[in-house]
Amino acid sequence: MTVDEIKRNIELVTERVARASARSGRAVTVVAATKNVPAEFIDVAVDSGIDNIGENRVQEYLGKKDGVQRAIWHFIGTLQRNKAKYLVGNVALIQSVNCIELAREIDRLARLRNVRQQVLIELNAAGEQSKTGAPVDIADDLIAEVRELKNVVVRGIMSVPPKDAGDAVYAKLAAKFEKHKSDAFDILSVGMSSDYERAIAQGSNMVRPGTAIFGSRTHR
Repeated sequence: MTVDEIKRNIELVTERVARASARSGRAVTVVAATKNVPAEFIDVAVDSGIDNIGENRVQEYLGKKDGVQRAIWHFIGTLQRNKAKYLVGNVALIQSVNCIELAREIDRLARLRNVRQQVLIELNAAGEQSKTGAPVDIADDLIAEVRELKNVVVRGIMSVPPKDAGDAVYAKLAAKFEKHKSDAFDILSVGMSSDYERAIAQGSNMVRPGTAIFGSRTHR
């Protein structure tokens, strides 16, 4: 990928998100997913108006954060408890809290650092064995438990639906979000490069395109 190609991709994604947002009547935040994307390309995204940046791997975040200081960093990948120490108080949003044990570790670290860490509860929308995320049927209890933690702020829900997901999967996530929605619980992060327009139509107000902006990993 070249810088000009990335800029054109950003224009296209931004236009499509704007149209989908207008149809849905909701403001939508774009988080550029940057797995295996070099820092100079992330700078292009930030310069083009996409300053919310989502990283999948702790090591990649640590390697890029100092070189892209204007970014608003999100962690969107699977997070092991022993690596939470690198993120708490450093990233704006941890999107992948999938169990109470991880939430408690984030709370412990946040208390030590005198911060309140914003998180999303990750749900496994279709019960796929290959994906992390809490089962949807325990979401209410998990949300309630994490909300009891003093140094964690639950901002909403994140999920990665299957590529062949039907509307019912998106509707289930939207219904769960609406059940808990408030001024503080206000983010439904669903939709990646292949489905972000569909996800917005189904209720998402945060999307995480990666290849639609930066191209496939083999072309970087």
